[in-house]
Amino acid sequence: MSSAKNQAERIKEISGVNPLKCMKCGKCSATCPAFNEMDIKPHQFVSYVLNGDIDALANSKSLWKCLSCFACVERCPRDVQPGRLIDAARQLVIRQKGQTGLAPEEIPELLDEDLPQQLLMSAFRRYRR
Repeated sequence: MSSAKNQAERIKEISGVNPLKCMKCGKCSATCPAFNEMDIKPHQFVSYVLNGDIDALANSKSLWKCLSCFACVERCPRDVQPGRLIDAARQLVIRQKGQTGLAPEEIPELLDEDLPQQLLMSAFRRYRR
């Protein structure tokens, strides 16, 4: 089993999601408020995980542009939860860097004046544990 397959399996394990249920309807992407900012759309993200193309996901701006609002999770008719896959991929990338979260000095360089407050609150909820 290749490293990419191991990473894909790890993303599925962290997220608790079965991407095989995706029927590629695109409803998750249609409801995504960050759609225009993403190079890999939520419905495409599921395919990347299925195909084991984790390097492309790790290097995509979508990984960090996702607002974690979970509008895609609410809209999915098959309960695929692409937002949870994106979150799991973020966690995998951070863990591979040998970190468990962001260091305080990394936060200012990630902040953007156009950054939605939802993203800040989502990050706070996720990383305060």
